[in-house]
Amino acid sequence: MSDPRTAWRGRWAVAAMFLANGFTMGAWAPQIPLLLPRHDISEFTLGLLILALGLGAVSAMLFAGRLIARYGSQKVLRAFALSIVPVLPAVVFSPSLWLLTPAMMLLGALIGCMDVAMNASAVAVERKLGRAIMSSSHGFWSLGGFFGGALGGWLIAHWGAEGQALWAATVAAVMVIAAMPFVLPDPPHIHPEGSEAPRTALIPRDPAIWLLGILALFSMVPEGAVLDWAALYLQQELGSDVARSGLAFAFFSGAMAIMRFAGDGVRNRFGAVRTLRWSGLIAAAGMLGGALAPTDLIAVASFAVSGLGVANMVPIMFSAAGNHPGLAPGAGIAAVTMFGYSGILVAPSTIGFVAEYVGFRFTYGALALLLIFVALMAGRTAAADGLHPVEAGGTPAAKAAK
Repeated sequence: MSDPRTAWRGRWAVAAMFLANGFTMGAWAPQIPLLLPRHDISEFTLGLLILALGLGAVSAMLFAGRLIARYGSQKVLRAFALSIVPVLPAVVFSPSLWLLTPAMMLLGALIGCMDVAMNASAVAVERKLGRAIMSSSHGFWSLGGFFGGALGGWLIAHWGAEGQALWAATVAAVMVIAAMPFVLPDPPHIHPEGSEAPRTALIPRDPAIWLLGILALFSMVPEGAVLDWAALYLQQELGSDVARSGLAFAFFSGAMAIMRFAGDGVRNRFGAVRTLRWSGLIAAAGMLGGALAPTDLIAVASFAVSGLGVANMVPIMFSAAGNHPGLAPGAGIAAVTMFGYSGILVAPSTIGFVAEYVGFRFTYGALALLLIFVALMAGRTAAADGLHPVEAGGTPAAKAAK
């Protein structure tokens, strides 16, 4: 039997990595508007730069999966966690647009690679503990983003953009260095006895993993839709003022963060499939409520309900991808993450285009249908319950499924 203290240290090391990753992205958010006057660029150019960041993240994710399959999530996570420390200052201190553009792509690539590695590491911890920890890990990411963003704006006002970037890098470095010694290695036996060894191809050929990617995409698009368009929807179609319209994403995000910290307990009790099925239906009901809401406050409450449902959907997808039979955890997570996030790059503009012609009510109603589809396909995530600890023989949910 392994020392349970080692497994729990690994669990909190993963939490610290999620916290550091989210904190870095949160600290980056208040820096974005400052790029306009610093480099004398337009909003259109800024949009292209942000697209470059996203493309850098998506294009690097599959390579991260291949590295994890070859070297293990422990080594890859440690390397990419250290690499994100100087990249925010590199972006902020870039003196010209020609240096800023590759720095933005590098920021996206390193953050994206760390994202894949820390999710793969969370799968390793789930196997070691024999219980789910993925949802709360994503909750720590949200918590890091909150603190990074909330403190980042205040520090920019008092210390300037450069001072805030150096401060954020220092805080991230402390969290990463403190967690690195306790990151768990991958279990030595991560696929059923007698089965094919995990593949290390850059592009997985198993169509089931791409179906998981589609489900992840359908689960992530509603979050982007509320983030980018809910305030405008409340103002244009429900007569909301600026203060109330901002509550839509705030309540959605707050409900999502709370449920992510509670989600592991729910999943450990009811299993991934049942949790995803009910999560999808709750998220769809909330999204449909927002589409049909007669007043702005009812819409805000409905979006909060949707946040409760959306919270645990993507973490379950990642656990299912990391436990997909015949595929290394990093490769499965990389494929699902890449597919999901690549859709997020084009979803906001697509939603805006559709809403311009048919209105936001129809658009949010259509998103409810996507969430219902995810609920109907919940059985495809059964592998998420295969969290077999190396010595203990499996979770209660996994044993009950046998």
